[in-house]
Amino acid sequence: MNEVGPAGEAREIKLRRLKLRSMRRGIKEMDLILGGFAIHGLDALSDDDLSLYDEMLSENDHDMYQWASGHSAAPEKFAGLIAKAVKESKIF
Repeated sequence: MNEVGPAGEAREIKLRRLKLRSMRRGIKEMDLILGGFAIHGLDALSDDDLSLYDEMLSENDHDMYQWASGHSAAPEKFAGLIAKAVKESKIF
């Protein structure tokens, strides 16, 4: 599932779309982690990091939960975002 937004999408629209996608995941644990991050930290991301976050949201929730919980290593390109999401989600 690839829901990466359109090129040239306005930042405000992109933030709203990403916040909604962060809160409505496939598993409740990721709703809480990514939803919490969307509330507390998404606005502070650079445009490049927002695009990477958008890409990351297309990953499987069970895989992302393994990364967030430390049960497996996140792919290098997502490792920083996962760490930031866990820290800023206020869940762990």
